[in-house]
Amino acid sequence: MNHYKPFLLLLLLGGLLTACQSTSRVQTLDPKSPESVHSCVKKLTDVIVYDIFSPPVASRIYTYTALAAYEAGRFEDSSQPSLTQHLNDFPAMPKPEAGQSYAYTLAGVKAFCFVAEKLTFSKDTIRQFEAQLLERFRVSVDEPTYERSIAFGEQIAKKIMERAAKDHYKETRGMERYSIKQDIEDKWLPTPPDYSDAVEPYWGLISPMGMDSASQFKPERPYPYSRNPQSPFWKEVVKVYETGNALDEEKKAIARFWDDNPFVSQHSGHLMIGRKKMTPGGHWMAIAGLAARQTKANWVKSAQGYALTASALLDGFISCWDEKYRSEYLRPVTVIDKFLNPRWESYLQTPPFPEYTSGHSVISASAASVLSQLYGANFAFHDTTEKEYGHGERSFHSFMEAAEQAGISRMYGGIHYEFSCKRGTEQGKKVGSWLLLKTGLQASLAQR
Repeated sequence: MNHYKPFLLLLLLGGLLTACQSTSRVQTLDPKSPESVHSCVKKLTDVIVYDIFSPPVASRIYTYTALAAYEAGRFEDSSQPSLTQHLNDFPAMPKPEAGQSYAYTLAGVKAFCFVAEKLTFSKDTIRQFEAQLLERFRVSVDEPTYERSIAFGEQIAKKIMERAAKDHYKETRGMERYSIKQDIEDKWLPTPPDYSDAVEPYWGLISPMGMDSASQFKPERPYPYSRNPQSPFWKEVVKVYETGNALDEEKKAIARFWDDNPFVSQHSGHLMIGRKKMTPGGHWMAIAGLAARQTKANWVKSAQGYALTASALLDGFISCWDEKYRSEYLRPVTVIDKFLNPRWESYLQTPPFPEYTSGHSVISASAASVLSQLYGANFAFHDTTEKEYGHGERSFHSFMEAAEQAGISRMYGGIHYEFSCKRGTEQGKKVGSWLLLKTGLQASLAQR
């Protein structure tokens, strides 16, 4: 039997070599590197695009995941306060055990992925991403610290999910469909090419993060519907029509860059093809990541930026959608096709919900208000986040300049009235500023 020994020895050595090679293929990760939280947000964006979540729902997903990451990871920097203790309806968050070692950024990643898996459809994709990322932590952290950090991240995530379970999202899933008011001339109607049902008509019932109520920053009433050529409403209609008929290449580029419409469909005969892209909130989360990288923000500062930006987006959508389904304002294409030109098409595809106020304007200004406080009111940046979707890149002198361009892009695209964009921007500024006051960050950051 001795002639088998060399063969067995070769098998053993081969197995050991394979195991060593497998271990070496696991890329190590500096636990303190912010790239882990950046990769989490990017993967979540990819999943949201794939799962085709509506913009309001996407903002909710971003908010709970980002808050989970921050609340678990913030202990890496003892100077950083809890955000959830200042926000509405969150339970008290667990604290790390005194005298024990933790890899808090690992806990933050675990908390993020735990919540992301609960709130998305592509659960296997999240699990696979999480497993690969956690394995990179495992080779850099001792086993007791690793297990303790994972457990702490889960504790935080479960508390975050307690709040998510009672924010009225589940109840709004079972509410009756929005009733179209076809007999009332000044009310919203489904728009071409798909004439889709109204999206999230009850989003104003979702519990806000910072606002006292969905109507706290209710804008003034929109212009009364009128076909009088001298009326403010009709002048707005004509402005959209004439602007759309005379778009130059720069305005077209601006409209495309900020389109961020996950509902866009392309028609060829009887064939309809969906064109997937980021939501408006996803675009601003990407800008938050861009700012963090540009300033070389550490893990905790990066996570804080994501958490505050996402919370501002969610409150912006709640505030905006509350007004959309209060005023039920009709879209420009509805009026133009009926009274000015039945063959007119807006440059951008009109999304399926009422017009007033402009959602892009509100959420962009709310996010920009937060980012301006975190990174500076005159923070210049080059936005490359739309390149992978084929929409180019643009440079801005400030976050608010970008937000205002995002707002007016909707008028260039023919899907919003100009006054709706401007009022939406003011509405969003109020939402974002209130969130900063609510969390105490406006004062604390100003004192640095």
